[in-house]
Amino acid sequence: MEMKSGRIRHVKYSGATALILALLFASVAFSEDFKTTNGRVYKDATVSRVEGDGIVLRTERGIFKVYFTELPQEVQERFHWAKPEAPREPFYSHWKTAAEDPAVLAKVIAATAATLAAVGLIIGHIRSRRRPTTPVRRASRRKTVYHARGRVDKQSG
Repeated sequence: MEMKSGRIRHVKYSGATALILALLFASVAFSEDFKTTNGRVYKDATVSRVEGDGIVLRTERGIFKVYFTELPQEVQERFHWAKPEAPREPFYSHWKTAAEDPAVLAKVIAATAATLAAVGLIIGHIRSRRRPTTPVRRASRRKTVYHARGRVDKQSG
């Protein structure tokens, strides 16, 4: 940069250099050792990405995905991971109760039969009211006789 006096002013790069170096080595500063519950240790690892089921670690040896179930409780809490809930009871478990009590089973069978009968009646009613979109065409008697004679003539000839 030139000043009015014609001299070139020196620019101080020390602040910008320090900032760039701090950003470049920030990943080294945030690196730490991760130890899994089965004893595997990831030395000087940086967390590259946090996913729903684990974290992705970058080390000198490569990139690894470590599942939260393999990490200690304190690390799981640090990344705000909660254990998933136990699966709910399946919907067909009520049938087990119905099978044990004959009265309940009879009610279930009766309700199912009534529902199927109602659906059948509704479908039958709809089909009886439906009109065909094209009329049914019958072949004239003359064409039927003509075609029958032609077949007879070809067979005898």
